[in-house]
Amino acid sequence: MKIPLRSLTAFLSLLILGLSGCNKSSDSGVPPSGSTPGGSAAAPGKKKKIAYVTNGVDPFWNTAAAGVRAAEKELGIECQVLMPPKGILDQQRMIEGLLARGIDGIAISPVDAKNQIALIDQAAARCPVITHDSDAPASKRLCFVGMDNYKAGRAAGRLVKEAIPNGGKLMIFVGRLEQLNAQQRRQGVIDELLDRPMQTLDKVNYDPPGKILAGTKYVVLDTRTDNFDYARAKANAQDAMASTPDLACMVGLFGYNAPHCLDAAKEAGKLGQIKIVSFDEANDVLQGIIDGQVYGTISQQPYYYGYHSVRILKGLANGDQSVLPPGGYLEVPIVEVRQSNVKTFWTDLKKMQEAGK
Repeated sequence: MKIPLRSLTAFLSLLILGLSGCNKSSDSGVPPSGSTPGGSAAAPGKKKKIAYVTNGVDPFWNTAAAGVRAAEKELGIECQVLMPPKGILDQQRMIEGLLARGIDGIAISPVDAKNQIALIDQAAARCPVITHDSDAPASKRLCFVGMDNYKAGRAAGRLVKEAIPNGGKLMIFVGRLEQLNAQQRRQGVIDELLDRPMQTLDKVNYDPPGKILAGTKYVVLDTRTDNFDYARAKANAQDAMASTPDLACMVGLFGYNAPHCLDAAKEAGKLGQIKIVSFDEANDVLQGIIDGQVYGTISQQPYYYGYHSVRILKGLANGDQSVLPPGGYLEVPIVEVRQSNVKTFWTDLKKMQEAGK
């Protein structure tokens, strides 16, 4: 049977397009340590779609999102950043929506790792899934991107020792203790202040909240949670100062905790009297370090959480398993920020944030 020339031409065109679509290359490049990744043009073809899901809404995540945007431009991939305003239920709804619409990869910071294993495993059966910031090691996620939260907690404990070298009473403030990263940070602070041996990340023994923990010099009176309620975070700090007149230090484990401790101390006229140690890089905290109102902070470098999550997911979406870090853990190093290095740190941070716009 004779095939019309027009039909033959159309068939050959489709065949050529189909063959060219099978030859997409993957990009697993890692930016040099300490550098700000730059942009290179994406290869022609349909872009993969991935999602970066946080565990809440906070300025901390804006810096991580800058890393996502920088990697998106450099690696030629379409990225969606989702921040659940109301915790675990919103996060579940977002994940289910992504799966229903079709997604090529998900990076998630679990709100409650133990109670979200089924959700993460459900997603992992449909597309590559990794965790960032807070891990869910019992799930089928492919890797974790973030700092060693226990070691970071011990680093914060050392800042407390520098801030109040003669010892004293302190309280810890955090959004929620269901998150594994919060548990690990808290335990690191406690172990450091009580001069306990170093624990390994996979076998951490936790002190339950609600009891006083006393060492030879330092006393951890309590751990106050606020469930990402900023008004409650400030009220917790106010109550701590009112109930403990000789409170020596307040330690904020989440990015917004120390700024609210700072506000409460200002209003109570106790700036300088009560030392403040923080996590992350809120502007108020960095300015507080410059002004001598905050002793120091531990930065997780969240820009690289976003950047590396996108880099790894793009590779996985293209079938490249070599992007997975050894042991399933890509550790992003912390930066201890004090008066001696805060201005340089802040300048570098602004450059990263600008690169992600």
